Amino acid sequence: MSSPATSVNVMLAVHEKKTTPVDLYRPLRLYISSTFSERDAQNADDDLAAVRQMRSDLENSSSSSPDSRRDLLISYSRALALIEPRFPISPDRGHVSSLAFTWYDAFKPSKKATQNSIHLERAAVLFNLGAVYSQIALAADRTAEKGLKQACNAFQSAAGSFAFLRENVAGKAAAGGATVDVSPESAAMLEKLMLAQAQECFFEKVIGDGKPPGLCSKVARQVGLYYEEAYATLNAAPLNQHFDKTWVSHVQLKAAQFYGEACYRCALELHEKEEIAEEIARLKIGISALADAKKTSKGVAAPLLDAVSRLEANMNRNLERAVKENDRVYLMRIPAASSLSALPGASLVKPTPMAEVLDASKERLFSGLIPDGSMKALSKYTEMVDDIIRTQAEKLQQGSEITRVKLKEMDLPDSILSLEGNFSMPLELKEDVEAVQISGGPAGLESELQQLRDLRRVNQELLVQTEELLQKEASEDTQFRTQFGTRWTRPQSSTLTKNLQDRLNRFAANLKQAADSDGRIERAVKDNYALMAILDHRPIESALPSLARPIMSLDGNEDAIVGALKQSLRQLEALGAQRAGLEDMLKEMKRKDDILPKLMAGTGSQDDLFKKEIKKYDQICEDIAHNIEAQEQLLLQIQAQNDEFAAIFNLEDYKVAREKSYKQIAAAIAKYREIKDNINEGLKFYVTLQDAINNVRQQCSDFVMTRNIQCREMIEEVQRQIAGFNFSSDGKSGYKYPSSSQPNPQRTASPQLDQQSPPLPSQHQPPYSHPTGEPRPAYSQPYPPYAAPQQPPYHVPGSQYQQPQRPPSHEYGQPAYPGWRGPYYNTPQQQPGQHPQPPYTIPGHYPPHQGGYYRPQ
Repeated sequence: MSSPATSVNVMLAVHEKKTTPVDLYRPLRLYISSTFSERDAQNADDDLAAVRQMRSDLENSSSSSPDSRRDLLISYSRALALIEPRFPISPDRGHVSSLAFTWYDAFKPSKKATQNSIHLERAAVLFNLGAVYSQIALAADRTAEKGLKQACNAFQSAAGSFAFLRENVAGKAAAGGATVDVSPESAAMLEKLMLAQAQECFFEKVIGDGKPPGLCSKVARQVGLYYEEAYATLNAAPLNQHFDKTWVSHVQLKAAQFYGEACYRCALELHEKEEIAEEIARLKIGISALADAKKTSKGVAAPLLDAVSRLEANMNRNLERAVKENDRVYLMRIPAASSLSALPGASLVKPTPMAEVLDASKERLFSGLIPDGSMKALSKYTEMVDDIIRTQAEKLQQGSEITRVKLKEMDLPDSILSLEGNFSMPLELKEDVEAVQISGGPAGLESELQQLRDLRRVNQELLVQTEELLQKEASEDTQFRTQFGTRWTRPQSSTLTKNLQDRLNRFAANLKQAADSDGRIERAVKDNYALMAILDHRPIESALPSLARPIMSLDGNEDAIVGALKQSLRQLEALGAQRAGLEDMLKEMKRKDDILPKLMAGTGSQDDLFKKEIKKYDQICEDIAHNIEAQEQLLLQIQAQNDEFAAIFNLEDYKVAREKSYKQIAAAIAKYREIKDNINEGLKFYVTLQDAINNVRQQCSDFVMTRNIQCREMIEEVQRQIAGFNFSSDGKSGYKYPSSSQPNPQRTASPQLDQQSPPLPSQHQPPYSHPTGEPRPAYSQPYPPYAAPQQPPYHVPGSQYQQPQRPPSHEYGQPAYPGWRGPYYNTPQQQPGQHPQPPYTIPGHYPPHQGGYYRPQ
């Protein structure tokens, strides 16, 4: 016990505990290498060395200043908090069993405790931290305002250190057989003693500042209450036989002194109020308490006895004055002490929260070593957080969904937008309309119908020209057969071209059916154009009915109703934005919520840590609940406002008209697509048919060319037979067909033949051109150009040309005629089952065939 010379009130400081040297490095390193790995042990060398140095400094810190000892104790306490969850120090197998700590009792240095437990080490360090804080407070100059504040804060920090010891470590250390000074009872007593002395500093301040007697009485009474609590603990086991009697006497006399101070200050206030009778009673009670305490206060410091004596003298003087005034003036009856209420106290101090000071979560010692137990505990906490996040996210999503459904049921905000001319139709329907408009719309169907007509005409012309080729060749063949009779031995054209004629006939039938289908499509366009015309409106919303204000207004409050509804919708939108922000905040909180450092710091139980950490989500959960509640109330308000809005603006009739327009647009789109599909099918049909006709036309052209060559050779042969010419076997001489500039000697031998023989065909027919000589018309949709297949001339019996190595192929990649021996001999007839189906089976529709669109044979 010590006191500064200048101090009026004597206070107490606590001496530090002493210890014996211990080496932390070797046992902890051995545990790391055996439990984790040698590499982890090497990585932890620097941390182990730092801890060993802190323990060594602690053992030799008696000569250093209180401030440096305080900082050392805080650093070492944080290190111990990191060591505890990573290194189990106990005699058990597999633990750090070779490490033992020894500490001596601060109040009875002859007693000591030794444990293979880190709890004794932590308890001793926390005790010494509180002791150093008390020494710092006692060393402060309380005669100066700055020193008084420093002393008050240091005493509160000392109380916080002893409170932290009592709450977190003292019980664990006592279970292993620690000394009494670090027991929970001792820590509680020291906590109250430090709070009493901190409150006493406030009492000195209010007295020095000349505060009212009533306030001074409350502050003094709280000082006495703290001392009374400390004194009660000192008189109970196990402290009643442990502390020195001077400590007990000091605390007892302090409790009486400040009870007397409270009575004295209260009496001053009562005197000012002229409540003399109660003043006399309060003074008598205080004087009696001081007298009783002085009888048992042996060994207390002389300055404390002097202070008590001065207080007692002041109270006796005031009591004498009050008694005289009452006897002479007031003549009041003095109340009994038992009838007076207890004097109130006013606590102005509290223990400094040391959890923040001793928090080791930001320390980097042994950060690479994480035991399995800590990971499991972290997983448990993560599950708790995930459960909160999931529950709150579901509430937010449910709130947004409820809002969406409710607004859709009330047709909001579409009805408000329609009133302002900003109505938007359903997205899917609008996209369908835009697709129709991009493709040309109903107005563009006429140009596509014209393409059908042009393609049909081109196909018809190609078919006519092809038939004319065959008819011309057949006519020439008939003429020569008539002229030469039996000498004309080549097959008849009608026999060779039967297959080609059949195909041309089928093409003609297909064209006739296609023309009928085209007609049905044109009629469908004409009949449904009024229905489809709505699709040509740009924008399509201009074709929809609009919500209009009533023609006649009864009270003219339409604008107010619309304005209130808009305001409510804006508030609802703000709540939705707030929900989105809360959801983002939840995710961000979860992302930043890393309690592993705090978990590894080892301060307190894990459950307590989880409860503390999980509380940070309470505020956002409360905000979410308020948001959902506010939305429910706002939706009820919007429902009432919308009912009034619907009644005034006749919203039901508008909805009916709007839905009718939607159905009309949908029906127009369906009809347009049906007609469009039929037109596209027809275009594909005509393009395919044109390719097929061109293919047959090429075959006919090749046939005619071959027949012309044969015709010329047979004419020459017949002429030689008639003229009786013989040709040499060496083949050097032969008949040369006369030119127009030379006389033909055979003509004189057979003038009749010359007169009846028709002119020979000179060459292959020229490429197709329009009969009128005009070029083929251009179409808006391009078609693949026709390319005639490059095939060798067909071999005809009796000609000088060799048979080709392989049969010619048509566009399907198969031989032109099965059983082929030549291009037009032994040609089987087309089987009935092989005839193509008509191009249309449904009016106005071009159906596809197996494997693709219908392709004519």
